[in-house]
Amino acid sequence: MINESLEHKKYLKEVKSKNMKIVITRLIILIAFFVLWEAAGYFKWVDPFLTSTPSRMWKSLIKIYGEGTLFKHILITCFETVLGFLLSTVLGALIAILLWWSDFANRVLDPYIVVLNALPKVALAPIIIFWVGNGMRAIVLVTILISIVATIIGVLNGFKEVNEDKIKLLKTFGASKLQVLNHLIIPSSVPTLISALKINVGLSWVGVIMGEFLVAKDGLGFLIIYGGQVSQLDMVMMSIIILSILAYLMYEIVALLERKFVKRY
Repeated sequence: MINESLEHKKYLKEVKSKNMKIVITRLIILIAFFVLWEAAGYFKWVDPFLTSTPSRMWKSLIKIYGEGTLFKHILITCFETVLGFLLSTVLGALIAILLWWSDFANRVLDPYIVVLNALPKVALAPIIIFWVGNGMRAIVLVTILISIVATIIGVLNGFKEVNEDKIKLLKTFGASKLQVLNHLIIPSSVPTLISALKINVGLSWVGVIMGEFLVAKDGLGFLIIYGGQVSQLDMVMMSIIILSILAYLMYEIVALLERKFVKRY
């Protein structure tokens, strides 16, 4: 027992050490990237007007912060993204459940879902603007359209991958379809559901930025478009860096949920 305890502690220490090395290596790569980027602009290896530099982006950040609008833009984009993410995930999962429940509906709607998945959703944006107006509702709706089909397909495929023998066994013991769904299909599909959430994180940011490109007067997407129009590429690159950080943080939140729920199921 003592030897096993020592071995376990040694194993945990090795895992912790390995994880620490990974984190440090990531930080080194990130710092080296920004240092090289700054040096490339300073020594004119690249045109800093076109590529910007970390120092120029920092000055742009301080300027917008001084104007008192930075957090407003960030919060608006985050709110639109989270709202679109939640709505597309919930609605997509509910539609996937309905399609699993009714094989007839699944077979009827399957080609339409395939077409919707292949259709460039941004092409529908002008129509959406006419339908719901020029504002946040249009942005959120574009986000939902971009994310929901991928959610439906991913979750439904996860449901279909559940072992048929287990389903038959539950039905043999008199389980209803609702009981099969609650006690087998959903618990067995938790990894698939988490994967759908991870995909939706990226798609939600894409949808929001596309929507803000078209109709927004606030938000990070607006800053990117505005910066391009007035040739302030420092503002454009700064907004992209902020978007990258926010998208990473949102992804890490989903990854945290994955570690929590995968252990449970």
